[in-house]
Amino acid sequence: MKAIALGALLIAVASPARAAEITLRMGDSLPVGHVISETATKPWIDLVEKKSDGRLAIDYFPAEQVGKAKDFLSLTQTGLLDIGYIGPGYVSEKMPLSAVAELPGASRTSCEVMRTYWSLVKEGGWLFEHEYAPNGIRPLFVIALPPYQMILGDVGAVTGVEALRGKKIRASGGAQSLTLEALGIVPVRMAPPEIYEAMTRGMIDGALLAHISVGSYKLTAPTTAVTKGENFGTVVVAYSIGERKWDSLPEDIQTLLKEAGDELTLSACAAFDQKEGRAANELRDAGITIVDFGEEDEKVLRAASDKIAGEWAASLDERGQAGSEALTAFRDALDRARAGSPEQ
Repeated sequence: MKAIALGALLIAVASPARAAEITLRMGDSLPVGHVISETATKPWIDLVEKKSDGRLAIDYFPAEQVGKAKDFLSLTQTGLLDIGYIGPGYVSEKMPLSAVAELPGASRTSCEVMRTYWSLVKEGGWLFEHEYAPNGIRPLFVIALPPYQMILGDVGAVTGVEALRGKKIRASGGAQSLTLEALGIVPVRMAPPEIYEAMTRGMIDGALLAHISVGSYKLTAPTTAVTKGENFGTVVVAYSIGERKWDSLPEDIQTLLKEAGDELTLSACAAFDQKEGRAANELRDAGITIVDFGEEDEKVLRAASDKIAGEWAASLDERGQAGSEALTAFRDALDRARAGSPEQ
């Protein structure tokens, strides 16, 4: 019955038919105006429609019109949606290996994460073969927010990592929480919209977020200091098409979509990093202290990140998953991305 209801909804809310040979239905859970939608999703739609000369159209259903974030893998696998917003963190039981791109420490920019992850998930990549293909989906483009920083409230002077010991910092769970614990910081789980009240009422001392998210959640006022140039984890997403739908597409449309994925990865990651830089400047202009950790603190942070990455890989290995292989594949791909050659 759910499938029938969803199919009816898609028909009901679909945009008017356009003169296109092929129309693909695409959905996500992002609210209208979200930085991901404006920086990557809509530009990708414009790009593929333009490259197809009107042969291909995308009907886009944002803001949970067709499901919650956790639903999009199954919606795409079953064909109720052609293209879905697949966040591995929402379906970790089916896509545990992709969390390697969300681990803290390794990368310092959105471009490093996106180029590395894209090389691993597109056809022929390690994660494509080990995780996406077995799930019957194929990434068309990927998103990674800039690496998360510490967004701090009234915590006093931040002279180093040790000054944050015992502080309560919101984290999204998983590796982020483990990293904070390794630094003697208390991780707190809560939804992003709850951070503002928790910070203003002193329930938490800060949060792990990208700089570009501070304004979105109206956190400028309670924020007194932020770190810059660190990596306390991030979030990756792959807008993916069902393999059966992919196989039904003409070869030239498949080629077009592959090319668009390569182009969008480079343009969107550059846009994210530019926006992150502007956001950092705006925070500084607002009187917020930019924290640059010294060499000794950086050693402490690297040690904590390496420890968490090793434990993450080992825990997957113990469950019969290729955690150590995933970590090696990611680090090798990251080296290639930094050298300017993200291809497999």
